[in-house]
Amino acid sequence: MSIYFQRRTTAFENGDVKVYSMSPKSGAVMSDEDIMARYKNDGEWGLMVSVDIGGCDPAKITSKEVITQFAIDLAEYINMKRFKDPIVVKFGENEKVAGYSLVQLIETSLISGHFADITDRAFIDVFSCREFPPKKTAEFCKKYFGGKTMEYSIAFRN
Repeated sequence: MSIYFQRRTTAFENGDVKVYSMSPKSGAVMSDEDIMARYKNDGEWGLMVSVDIGGCDPAKITSKEVITQFAIDLAEYINMKRFKDPIVVKFGENEKVAGYSLVQLIETSLISGHFADITDRAFIDVFSCREFPPKKTAEFCKKYFGGKTMEYSIAFRN
């Protein structure tokens, strides 16, 4: 038995912010308000935003303390209850990907991220079974790490 997944990509560009919707369930790019309303009204199980940030401040993405505080601040910003403290670990034998990784459990799922030292990039995912504003979340992440560019994608999970 073969299973085929049809991928539909919608791109929207506004200055240095690019938004990609790569899930058949996501549809056209929507505002945060429309996304949260759809989440509530359509009975979605979860909402995910993936944020890729370029040109980050090297002092911020190479600091365990800053990354730890980021997890705490982001959870508060999107009104999510944290479960215990963030886990922040630096590793990577390959120089291209070496850097800190982050996991912050939240009662409705998790916040995760990886911070690549050599390329000054941050890759952050927020997944929750409660609605939150994905665009504002992505912008918060970019500002927090002093990013110059940002791309993000959203997906509804069911």
